[in-house]
Amino acid sequence: MKGFVSSRLHPLANLGLLVVLLLATFCVASFLVMVLNYLAFGVGMQDMGNVTQRPADYPNGWAVSMLSQGVLLLGGLGGAALALAALTGNKLADYFMPRRPVPAGWPLLAGLLIVASLPAMSVLIAWNASWGLPEWAMTKEQQAKDILKFLTNFSSPLRFGVAVLVMAVVPAVSEELFFRGVLQRNLVQWAGRHVGIWLAAIVFSAIHLQFQGFVPRFVLGLGLGYLYEWSRNILVPIAAHFAQNGFQLLLLYLQQRDWSSSGFDPDSTEALPWYWVLLSMAVCTVGLWYLHRRMSAPQADALPTEMHTLGSHGVAVSRPALVPPAARTLSHDGVDATKAD
Repeated sequence: MKGFVSSRLHPLANLGLLVVLLLATFCVASFLVMVLNYLAFGVGMQDMGNVTQRPADYPNGWAVSMLSQGVLLLGGLGGAALALAALTGNKLADYFMPRRPVPAGWPLLAGLLIVASLPAMSVLIAWNASWGLPEWAMTKEQQAKDILKFLTNFSSPLRFGVAVLVMAVVPAVSEELFFRGVLQRNLVQWAGRHVGIWLAAIVFSAIHLQFQGFVPRFVLGLGLGYLYEWSRNILVPIAAHFAQNGFQLLLLYLQQRDWSSSGFDPDSTEALPWYWVLLSMAVCTVGLWYLHRRMSAPQADALPTEMHTLGSHGVAVSRPALVPPAARTLSHDGVDATKAD
């Protein structure tokens, strides 16, 4: 597949192209947001900023905000990632999933591990929240919390379903395609495995512009980054990212419906009891070790049962295969590296 741009560009050139594409896709997505909101809710371009900044003050503020967030994330971040892969002449499956298929248990276990990490993450949340921030930063934090509290007020099952789609499914797909599938991939090729993963995690956390959540989101980015690096399949971090967001939305919905006594508070910055934290750390340590061990193991091709040669009369003759094929594994760039048995 031949692209408009050489697939042999330096990783830093690819990242420069990614920034250009991101600006372009966000412009297109923003235009689409304005058109859709005007057609669906009668909200014009001049009122769009006010509605999304203070959605509680407008009758259709919730719907406008959800539509805007979903389209911007999917069209902006996801669109830029897909565009770069296509422009460089790569098949999307080869670019984002160089190892495929993967066992179904890998994405499932990755999601369970992210959920199991939440008690341990509460310690980082409490520590990060204790940082002294300037007044302007605290004002931004409070505005973001107020908007989130309004958007996660699920007055009906339909609202909850829309929120899961917009706040769990769309971010999991679009952000993983962008941050792990493209950004981390090129940073790893340029700076090496660990430096590239850490740099991608820093950008992932910083771009959310939430100061009190920088450290826990950075650690989440590290976990997602290593899951992608080990598995070489974007479905694994997507599943983990979805589990992170979806589980917290579910807890909040159950609490609002009085079906749960968990006492979950999305605004809480207090650490959970120490025994939950220790259990969380133990489960995550064992789970990550197991996934790393399984994902890093060479993938052996299926052994053929027979091989064919031509007889003296041009007829295919079956003979047992004597030499098994070499085991295959994937390098950090997603390229097959053959290892002899």
